[in-house]
Formats: sequence, C-alpha cells, structure tokens
Amino acid sequence: MDDIFLQFKAWGVIPVVAVEKVEDAAPLADTLVEGGLPCAEVTFRTEAAPEVIASMAKRGDILVGAGTVLRIDQVKTAVDAGARFIVSPGFNAKVARYCVENNLIFTPGVCTPSDIEAALDIGLMVLKYFPAEAFGGLKTLKAMTGPYAAVGFIPTGGINPSNLAEYLAFPKVVACGGTWLAPSAAIAGGRFDAIRKNVREALDIVEAVRSAGT
Repeated sequence: MDDIFLQFKAWGVIPVVAVEKVEDAAPLADTLVEGGLPCAEVTFRTEAAPEVIASMAKRGDILVGAGTVLRIDQVKTAVDAGARFIVSPGFNAKVARYCVENNLIFTPGVCTPSDIEAALDIGLMVLKYFPAEAFGGLKTLKAMTGPYAAVGFIPTGGINPSNLAEYLAFPKVVACGGTWLAPSAAIAGGRFDAIRKNVREALDIVEAVRSAGT
C-alpha cells in the first residue's frame, strides 16, 4: 500500500472540503493541522479549488489532494497546484489510465463489482466507495467486496459520527471521507472552532475503534 494510503489509514478520516474563497484556505489548514488531522481533499466543485490547493500545499505541513476530478485537464491543474492525490466520484477510464501512467495516487469512486474489476484491471487497489450510504451502506460494502480480499476502500457519502465507528471496524476500510468534518457553510462562515470540534470528535471515534480492536 502506498505511503499516502498508509497515512490515510493512520488518520482514519479524510476531510472532503469545498472552499469558495481562497482566503479561507489558510485558516482551514490551520484548523486541520492544529486539530491533529493535517489532510484535505479539496473538491473541484468551486472555481477557487486550484488556488486553495496551491495555498495549502505550499505550507508543507498538510497533505492536500483534489476531489471531484472528472477530466484529465483537471488532474493536470490539480497536480500543478500541488495536489498529491486525486479522487473521482466514479470510474472514468481515461482519467484512471492517465493517473496510472503518470504514477499519480488515484482513488476512483466505485459502487458495483464491475466498477471494482475495472479498477483492478489497471492496478488500482484502494477505491472510494461512493455514495456509501445511498448505495446500502456498510451492509452492501461487505456483500459486494467479499471476492476482493486485497482491495481497500474509502467509504464516502453519508458518513458522520453516528456511523463512522461501524465503517472503521470493517477491516477492508482504509479510512472514511466526508464533508461533515469541515462543512462548506462552516468554512464560509468562519466557524473554524466548530470544524476543530468535528475533527476532535472524529479522531476520538477512530481511537475508540482501534482500542476496541486491540
């Protein structure tokens, strides 16, 4: 497993963020770093995404990636800005092949066995289960992934403090991604104390799951 995925596993959770204004990048990064979760998947759902990635990446103390990447040109833009991993909501063969051919860390979204096999066919072993809760949650993930013993998953979509522990307890889950950690409204409203509280709560859940498993 790549070092970045090992780091995801160590944290247990990945903040998925949509930032409208580049001015919010620095205080958001400060909050995540100070809260003990120096990581952000910055989604290409806003025009500011490339600048936000660049602002965070140049700090050197936070692992920054790009999410909601739909096209190869977005991959190039994200990497040029400093993104160290790429995430897509689905399996786009062109984007996937480009990332693999250029040795980029890429996690495509999957929700069916056919998606998983398409990803495996080009050598991808850590996949995003999305949208997790809408497609049957952990029950579906367990049923679907039985034949794929070596594959790791990052469930995203509908994950929150009420179901985080049960996902993390499933051995095939590398980490869980989610917007609940740093909601767009909280970022835009400057409510970074609330984000810090969300991060602390999530990391406490991660720790509790690991303690229970030892």
